[in-house]
Amino acid sequence: MLTLAVDTTAEFGSIALADTEGVREEVLLHSPEGFSGVLFAQIEALLGRQGVALREVELFVGASGPGSFTGVRVGLAAVKGMGEVLGRPVVAVSNLAALACFGEAELRATVIDARRGEVFAALYDGAGMAVIPEQVVRFPRFLELLAGYRFEWVSAGFEPFVTALAGTGLEGYPVRVAPRALAGTMAGMAMRGRLTGAAAIEANYVRRSDAELLGVL
Repeated sequence: MLTLAVDTTAEFGSIALADTEGVREEVLLHSPEGFSGVLFAQIEALLGRQGVALREVELFVGASGPGSFTGVRVGLAAVKGMGEVLGRPVVAVSNLAALACFGEAELRATVIDARRGEVFAALYDGAGMAVIPEQVVRFPRFLELLAGYRFEWVSAGFEPFVTALAGTGLEGYPVRVAPRALAGTMAGMAMRGRLTGAAAIEANYVRRSDAELLGVL
């Protein structure tokens, strides 16, 4: 199943083309100002290098978050649009769940810096099931939730959290560094999972938007 996956949830994103044999090509993207103006050009270039026409893609995958509100929307809107136009299935995949794929322990605590002193975080087992559900939480509170579990950390950027582990009893737990590019992994997850229609795909923001917090919406 020829699959195109898109992750635009953060400053660093990625796109990938994959099939049942594996990832054909994955591209790490860096767009601090957002992906809306560059995403389709990058997709066109990727397909061109692989000699693939868009109409040949059988499955579209978008990162559902958590991450930047605008970034999540851009990526999901892109894959939903392509899926609707071509009549192809579309799948949304969690960034935290994708990170867990890079772990090896039976339990894997995945974390993404959410800023404002918070993290997007969850605890998964080896089968990809959430033991502690995805949430936005202050890192010390997440450490409290992890009490009693033996696990490994999985993150694409764990350095900001190291200092906070001192004296907690968790500083000796192994850390597995995941790559910034997750689109290829998301493609594989989607091909193994349940396929849905484009209209059913929803973003997983975890944190409410600034507009909601300020009472604008």
